[in-house]
Amino acid sequence: MAQNRSSNTLVVPQATQALDQLKYEVAQELGIQIPQDGYMGYMATRDAGAIGGNITRRLVQIAEQTLAGQSGFRS
Repeated sequence: MAQNRSSNTLVVPQATQALDQLKYEVAQELGIQIPQDGYMGYMATRDAGAIGGNITRRLVQIAEQTLAGQSGFRS
């Protein structure tokens, strides 16, 4: 029987709080209300996808900026 737990594990477990904060920021920017109890099972798939897609886009931007800063040149 499958356990009711996410199979995604964070490389840095301390990042959980930062990712949750980012989730709420992105949802607010998109005008999507995240349920107060944290259960997202009733959220529309389109809304959840929009939040996840924007989080991914933002994380890629952060990584690109970090790498550009480390290599000594800017894009």
